[in-house]
Amino acid sequence: MISYLVLFASAFLAATILPFYSEVVLFALLRDGGDPLLLVAVATLGNTLGAVVNWVLGRYLLHFQDRRWFYFSHKQIARAQAWFQRYGFWSLLLAWMPVGGDALTLIAGIMRVRLWLFILLVGVGKGLRYVSVVYLQQSAVFG
Repeated sequence: MISYLVLFASAFLAATILPFYSEVVLFALLRDGGDPLLLVAVATLGNTLGAVVNWVLGRYLLHFQDRRWFYFSHKQIARAQAWFQRYGFWSLLLAWMPVGGDALTLIAGIMRVRLWLFILLVGVGKGLRYVSVVYLQQSAVFG
């Protein structure tokens, strides 16, 4: 049970701006004989819920844009919004990517993407990533 909680926590943190790599934990648990289906479900749930944190932050982020300490410039926000409008909500299927995926989930919050749609698309993309880790691990073991 502890190993599943560790996987959930690592997947959750990996979806935030913190540098965590849940694939390593998943790979190790698979190597130790963990149930692939349950591990994929736990990792996907944790990673998707971590992305929801980014969505919530994005949803309320612009309330602070006039503060001196605010990290992003108006130009950066406008550029991110224009990018998201160009590629649309389908781009959320790519939220699993190590570079840009977290920013994409934050932008989705800023753009007020409906939460149910966000969870669906991000969950599918992240789930497929974990399924590929299982496939690669099993290919390495049985290949």
